[in-house]
Amino acid sequence: MVIVKVTDKHNERVAKMIFASVYPLYVDKVEKKGRTKAELDQVIHWLTGFCDDTLQELIDEKVTFKTFFERANLHPNAHLIKGVICGYRVEDIDNALTRQCRYLDKLVEELARGRKMEKILRSE
Repeated sequence: MVIVKVTDKHNERVAKMIFASVYPLYVDKVEKKGRTKAELDQVIHWLTGFCDDTLQELIDEKVTFKTFFERANLHPNAHLIKGVICGYRVEDIDNALTRQCRYLDKLVEELARGRKMEKILRSE
């Protein structure tokens, strides 16, 4: 497995991505693997602190990932999310926003792979 170096250009691109354009891809990914949108929303709620209404408002507003994570109240155990996702080792990403986006990607991947919810929603 090749670990990719995160560049400033990559960080800028991630920051400008619209959450509403990625969310349906997350839903499709987990539903194809037998998980539910409700489980996905539970994972997003755990990571960000957003309730269902707030999540829908952010989708309707078409906020960027930068705005999405600026408004989030990141779970205190988010730092326990480790491993490789999309060629990046999550814990080695220096840029906070890009690391937070990869946290979300990692959680979605774990959900799609059938990991138990108790493991996904990390507790020390």
